[in-house]
Amino acid sequence: MPDSASRKFIDLIFQTSSKWANWDPPIPIKVSLPSGRLMGQTGVFIADGNIYDEAFQESLKQQGLMIDLSHPSCQPIMGAVEEDMIMSSMDVEKSEISITPNVSALDLASTSFKAEFQFQEGKRGAVLVMHKPQQEYIPQGRVLSIIHEAHQLKDKYIVSSIFTCPGYYLYLSNRSAERVTLALTANTSLTTPIDVSAGGEASIDWWTDAQAAFLRKAFDKAGQYRYTPLFDLKRRQHWFKRTFRGAEVQSTEDNLWIKCPQPWDPLDEDRKEDIVYDEVRQGLLVLRINLDL
Repeated sequence: MPDSASRKFIDLIFQTSSKWANWDPPIPIKVSLPSGRLMGQTGVFIADGNIYDEAFQESLKQQGLMIDLSHPSCQPIMGAVEEDMIMSSMDVEKSEISITPNVSALDLASTSFKAEFQFQEGKRGAVLVMHKPQQEYIPQGRVLSIIHEAHQLKDKYIVSSIFTCPGYYLYLSNRSAERVTLALTANTSLTTPIDVSAGGEASIDWWTDAQAAFLRKAFDKAGQYRYTPLFDLKRRQHWFKRTFRGAEVQSTEDNLWIKCPQPWDPLDEDRKEDIVYDEVRQGLLVLRINLDL
């Protein structure tokens, strides 16, 4: 089921990075987007508004929250372009490419990225590769600390940072201990080389030998940063949870806004919520109620 596949992939990437994978990277996600909810069946983020909208700014003034989000110091910051980024679940092993009949046909000298991933038998594994990603994020130190009190953000999440890139590759294994080869090459045709000297143009794209239903990849030929494979999602912390033994904890962005946890129980290898875990949790809840009585 595609929905459960997206949720499993997102879950595995979250476990290793504490960030949210976007199952559909061509669908844009922007910094500062508040969310009404996360879809528990798919993990898809549903956006609702933008803290940089004029309507939100006007609402802040009416609530006495004096901050001008249009000021350059409050606008999202673009980070530097980074090297290729690889994120994989804990049981995936990365290694150098092994030479095989298919791989030997590649022009390895023209590859800007190449790797092999070994997955475990009987276990799902996830790999996310971003080509030269760039992070965009809300500046720290003031914005989130002030808008935390805004009424509109009650029970909402907020996208505090995103990673965009011109090319991505995401893969969810099928539990068959497969070994997947991946390369970003200027010539993806294994049978017909491109004659650049004759006026041909080398087309950069992903090459992989993976044969799986849960594989998605794309590369923008113009190098545009049009994909958003990864983002950071935070949830507003309620004031009564920021106390310890009756004493108010000093307010910082880290305790005002916490990492958003997955809206589902631990998932098994069939991408379903673990029934045993749910039964244990229900048992603990009943025990707690009985003790309170």
